[in-house]
Amino acid sequence: MFSSVEDVREALAGEGYIADERLATTVFLQTRLDKPLLIEGPAGVGKTELAKALAAATGRRLLRLQCYEGQDETKALYEWDYGKQLLYTQILREKIGQLVADASSLDEAVERIGKQESVFFSDRFLAPRPLLEAVRSEVPVVLLVDEIDRADESLEAVLLELLGEYQVSVPEIGTFTAKHAPYVILTSNN
Repeated sequence: MFSSVEDVREALAGEGYIADERLATTVFLQTRLDKPLLIEGPAGVGKTELAKALAAATGRRLLRLQCYEGQDETKALYEWDYGKQLLYTQILREKIGQLVADASSLDEAVERIGKQESVFFSDRFLAPRPLLEAVRSEVPVVLLVDEIDRADESLEAVLLELLGEYQVSVPEIGTFTAKHAPYVILTSNN
C-alpha cells in the first residue's frame, strides 16, 4: 500500500509511468478506499499502461478483460469446461450404467442422472475468466477492464455486482466474494 501521493508518483515512475499530481492523488485514494478508477481518453494516452504500472509497482498480478461489442457476461465471468465434463462422463460410463441399470423406464433413468447434475456443474469444471478469476484469486490483483464503453448491458450488470460488492454469482454454484478487493481500473475511449 502506498503511504502518500508522492509514494505513488515514485512507484509508478519506477515502472516507467510518469503520473502528474492529480493522477497520483486519484490512484492513492483508489488504493486507500478500494474503489474502481475510470480513466477516459483517446487511444494511446496511457490508460492501459497505468494498470500495468500499478500492478508492477504493487506486486499484484494484472488480469485484463478486453471489452468488445457482442461480448456477454459468460465470456467475461466463466465458462464450463465441456470437454472435461465429457471426458469425465466417458470415464464414469460404467458407474452411470450401474446407477441406471435397474431403472424401469427411460424417464426414471434420466431422473436419476439428473440428480447427479451438481457433480458436473461444480467448481471442478468451472473455467474462470478475468472477472471470476479476480474475485477468486488467493493473492491481490489489479483488474483492468479495458474499453468499458464497448460492453453490452448484460456485462454491465455483472460489473455492477463485482464493483459494488466485490462478488460475482455463478447460478449453478453460488456467490463468490473476493478475499482481497482488487484494484480495478476501467478504461474508456470516450
